[in-house]
Amino acid sequence: MSALSAKPGVRHSVSDWSNNNQLLSATAQHQRHLSSAIRQEGRSLRNETSCKTTWDESETSHRLRDRVWDVARWKDALEACAQKVDEEMEALTLSKEQAEQALAATVAPLEVSTECLTLREGRRGHELVADPVEEQLKAEAALTERVQQVLQQQVDRAFEQLCALQEIRHQLTSDLQNKMDALDTDMSCLSLTIKSPQISLKTNPTRIPSGSSTPQEWVQFSQHNVLRAQEAMQASQKMREDTSLVRAQLQNDLETQRRATEFALRKRNHHEEQARDELEWQIEKTEEEMAEMEADIHGLDADLQAKTGSLKLAHTRLEARTCRPGMDLCRDEVQHGLVSEVHQLEATITALKQKLSEAQHSLQKMRLHHTLMLQDLSRKQEALSLEQRSMAARRRLAPASGPAREPALPVPLANSSGRSSLQLLQ
Repeated sequence: MSALSAKPGVRHSVSDWSNNNQLLSATAQHQRHLSSAIRQEGRSLRNETSCKTTWDESETSHRLRDRVWDVARWKDALEACAQKVDEEMEALTLSKEQAEQALAATVAPLEVSTECLTLREGRRGHELVADPVEEQLKAEAALTERVQQVLQQQVDRAFEQLCALQEIRHQLTSDLQNKMDALDTDMSCLSLTIKSPQISLKTNPTRIPSGSSTPQEWVQFSQHNVLRAQEAMQASQKMREDTSLVRAQLQNDLETQRRATEFALRKRNHHEEQARDELEWQIEKTEEEMAEMEADIHGLDADLQAKTGSLKLAHTRLEARTCRPGMDLCRDEVQHGLVSEVHQLEATITALKQKLSEAQHSLQKMRLHHTLMLQDLSRKQEALSLEQRSMAARRRLAPASGPAREPALPVPLANSSGRSSLQLLQ
């Protein structure tokens, strides 16, 4: 039998073996101690971070709820302000339309005043006078033109204010839309949990987006929009009040001037009728006097012819008695009587001729004046016809005596998006 072969290698002593066992035990115990400390620290860290995370999530949710409340409060404020702006725009639009209607209503008075002035230019002769009617008509036309200018200015101002309100309304709509979008975003964030399927890790989520604003700037922006809207509404309300006051004052001025013009026209028409009636009476009496004068002229002429015959008789008798012979050619009482008769007849004939000439001259003057009066009567009748036509033309300006007309319904005014009411996308 062969001998066992010895294995090569270092042999350790029993003490080395014991030391090694002790080292292994000590190392194991140390590792276990370290592990236990790490486990305790890990548990403490887990508990601490869990509480911290839960608290942070709670605080974040609380802040989100506060933010949602702030945004919702500003959204309500902006909606209320936008509604007031819409109401003010509708009221201002109605005021503007009323001013435009008042402006359109001045066209007829100006046309009537111009027509009356044109008609009265057709008067002729002494009837073409610068009377109070012409003065009132010119004043009425000038007042109407001034009223048109003032009303047009009011309409232009109202249009400009409407444009300003429209721009402010657009700004409120944009801010309100942003508030609603932000509210939707924050409400969505508030509804998320760790179990929500929408959550995921994002790239650089802590970055500050460009265009970000501070909370103070955020509040100031909405405050500025509301303040601008309030100032614009106050200006619009004052403008509506001023426009209403100005429109009422102008209407009173126009009505006062219209009454003054019509009073002057009626007064002038009355004077024209009086002058016409007086002239017709004068013409009638002149015609009667002319007829009597013609009769008297015929009488004077007939009497003159008769006196001429008597004078011929006296002349013939005197001439015939000059043929008496001798002492019979005596200047007796007959001779004296015939001479006296001849003188008397000659004086009478002279007087009759003079009176006949005066009567004929007077008749000629009456005929001439009668012609002038007829011409003036024609002009007066024509002028009176023009006055009556003017009065008839002015009847279009008389206020309606029937029931008051219903006010025109306001035209709905669209906002910047073209819709009559605010409709934002949810």
